[in-house]
Amino acid sequence: MPVRAVRGAITVENNTPEEILEETANMLKAIVEKNQIEKDDIISAFFSVTKDLDAAFPAAAARKIGWTDIALMCTNEIDVPGSLQKCIRVMVHFNTNKANSELVHVYMKGAKVLRPDISTDKE
Repeated sequence: MPVRAVRGAITVENNTPEEILEETANMLKAIVEKNQIEKDDIISAFFSVTKDLDAAFPAAAARKIGWTDIALMCTNEIDVPGSLQKCIRVMVHFNTNKANSELVHVYMKGAKVLRPDISTDKE
């Protein structure tokens, strides 16, 4: 079975543990739902956050929703002038027979500006 990667991004209003964890969980749940991913098919998730988010590790949200046996990594993004702030991004690797063209990448809240061509979030 091929391994594919799906991307997601979401912004938060405040640099608080509660908001980072809640919005990260919302993004992960949307990715799983829109791509019909079974937990046992998830291989890993790689999170990145902008430099202005340091109150919590986004991976902790994955643990809270049950991703306890999945490899997770968190890192900081390059601080490019003019880039989107207070943004959490993720790349989830999973086993699937779907083609890349069938994957639904999830960009939510302010992060929709990153990929308006593929954003499905109507919020």
